[in-house]
Amino acid sequence: MGTSVQVKPLCGVYNENPLAYLVSVDGFNFLVDCGWNDHFDASLLEPLSRVAPTVDAVLLSHSDTLHLGALPYAMKKLGLSAPVFATEPVYRLGLLTMYDHYLSRKQVSEFDLFTLDDIDSAFQNITRLTYSQNYHISGKGEGIVIAPHVAGHLLGGTVWKITKDGEDVIYAVDFNHRKERHLNGTVLESFVRPAVLITDAYNALNNQPSRRQRDQEFLDAIMKTLRADGNVLLPVDTAGRVLELILILEQFWEQHKLAYPIFFLTYVSSSTIDYVKSFLEWMSDSIAKSFEHTRDNAFLLRHVKLLINKSDLESVPDGPKVVLASMGSLEAGFSHDIFVEWVSDTKNLILFSERGQFGTLARMLQADPPPKAVKVTMSKRVPLVGEELAAYEEEQNRIKKEEALKASLIKEEESKASLRTELPVNDQMVLDANNTHSSSNAIGQRSEAFRDVLIDGFLPPSTSVAPMFPFYDCSSEWDDFGEVINPDDYVTKDVNIDQMLMPVDGELAGKLDEGSVSLILDTTPSKVVSTELTVQVKCSLIYMDFEGRSDGRSIKSILAHVAPLKLVLVHGSAEATEHLKQHCLQHVCPHVYAPQIEETIDVTSDLCAYKVQLSEKLMSNVLFKKLGEYEIAWVDAEVGKTQNGMLSLLPLSSPAPPHKTVLVGDIKMADFKQFLASKGVQVEFAGGALRCGEYVTLRKVGDASQKGGSAAIQQIILEGPLTEEYYKIREYLYSQFYAP
Repeated sequence: MGTSVQVKPLCGVYNENPLAYLVSVDGFNFLVDCGWNDHFDASLLEPLSRVAPTVDAVLLSHSDTLHLGALPYAMKKLGLSAPVFATEPVYRLGLLTMYDHYLSRKQVSEFDLFTLDDIDSAFQNITRLTYSQNYHISGKGEGIVIAPHVAGHLLGGTVWKITKDGEDVIYAVDFNHRKERHLNGTVLESFVRPAVLITDAYNALNNQPSRRQRDQEFLDAIMKTLRADGNVLLPVDTAGRVLELILILEQFWEQHKLAYPIFFLTYVSSSTIDYVKSFLEWMSDSIAKSFEHTRDNAFLLRHVKLLINKSDLESVPDGPKVVLASMGSLEAGFSHDIFVEWVSDTKNLILFSERGQFGTLARMLQADPPPKAVKVTMSKRVPLVGEELAAYEEEQNRIKKEEALKASLIKEEESKASLRTELPVNDQMVLDANNTHSSSNAIGQRSEAFRDVLIDGFLPPSTSVAPMFPFYDCSSEWDDFGEVINPDDYVTKDVNIDQMLMPVDGELAGKLDEGSVSLILDTTPSKVVSTELTVQVKCSLIYMDFEGRSDGRSIKSILAHVAPLKLVLVHGSAEATEHLKQHCLQHVCPHVYAPQIEETIDVTSDLCAYKVQLSEKLMSNVLFKKLGEYEIAWVDAEVGKTQNGMLSLLPLSSPAPPHKTVLVGDIKMADFKQFLASKGVQVEFAGGALRCGEYVTLRKVGDASQKGGSAAIQQIILEGPLTEEYYKIREYLYSQFYAP
């Protein structure tokens, strides 16, 4: 029986909702992604709430809310307490994304689903891994290895590989095979024939133009608006795809020496770019090489100005400008307010670089044709004054008194409990009940009269016969030098505001933007005032695909190349999911699944795998031969059992049967050419073949009937007359392999 694998979607199948899936590998439960939408709809998390306490580990693939937005809430209220794994950029940029969402929501509503402390607490549990780093799970998951690989969608975005007993489970959603300005393409194609592949159908029905054509159309639309004295608003995410847009604009402005101002406006814009500057090793090869040669950091921005407050934008002189503002959904944040101000001007342009989430204002505006008018809610936080302020202060005082009373009661109970445990049994004030039974009856009435006089805040033992005062023995430890002290009691600790706002482990070195800090620390009593408006949509609306995902044609090609044994499709519209499912059944593999929410599917491998122990008697007679980085050997053995019942390979009790020669290994024709040249053979490439001497030809061909690219069965054909030269070259060829 192979490794047991079950997949249970918790959110994000047959629709475009956030992603969250439970993947069980031999009983070890992985929660792969923990997303939420921009509405923060708690009903979406009901399936997660039913399994959260059983999760053993959490794997995060990307830094946006669709992949990790529910993590703070799940850890605070749903009982999720498992360790979390992600890459360094997903950890840091995901934290900033959650900060930005919280601050944006807090300014327009009484947002109480989670706090900044909850965000910090959730992200403290994250273990950061580098690409291709194997992490061995211990304890319940002994034998399971996880490793992140390049996804190509967002900075630090991950394709997760989970390995157990030689079988791979690949989780690859939102991947991008295209190489972009700041990211390399995915390495998904390097995996061949995994046992299970979990991927999405989000883009299965979409096809994309070339990158050059798309970028040119993007810049042309912006320049046309600016030259017509209009403003351009790009609703963007906090720290994801916006990085690619910033580089496009920065490079174009630099090349053409343009003077139109560009602004990147989020609550954490400065922190975002500061962190991104330190992630060059996670970016494309071109950015890394440029930094190595010229020490020029691609995100040392000269034309894009970073803003953290809308008032800073309002202080900019009138004139055409480009503003990249969060949130991409237009549900909250600076983009929402700017949209309301600019939407009624025909000269302006709202340029969407990604599809809006379902049910959001952005998605509504991307309809064809777009609406002529939309209803919006304008909300802002204002200080309390007059009677409202007085009522608020009175309520706060009442709450403080209740908390103080509750704290005093708790302290009283603790002191009573400590006294019961610390009072020695031989205390003279504690009398033996057997000896005092008659006397207690005699003086019971007299003692009851005075019992409450001396015991306020103190409960004497039940055997006491008279009022008592509490006594606490505060003993100290002593050594040869005197009383033992704790040095920490005498250390003056400086309160650092920046450390208060960052996780305690200090890994997020650096500061939040000053505006965000002041907003967090603002304790002025306030309330949210909302106004319903209907605005006329007169500006231009354009959607261009800068999502950074492979299109439908590329997805189908990649899946055919990877050729998984079993395929699970998630996250995509019902139409896209069914379309990709039918295609894969015909061209990829016969086992394709598209489960519903909370439907558990068993995708355990059909292969039979057994664990066997190699006995010492067998290994003492095995001859190893080095092949590259490995040592290999042919083994003839029979299966037996050890004393503890484990299967073991033992030496044959009879002579080993003969077997055909098996060539193990692979060679590169270019390397073999150099080897032959070192042996004095005249050799050259001609027409895709290697000509050796005058008459002998070597050609490497693959079996076209096999899927899997580099893992396909390959043959080396040796052609030529049977001469001494032919046999000599054949001998050289065989020497490159291990032939047991």
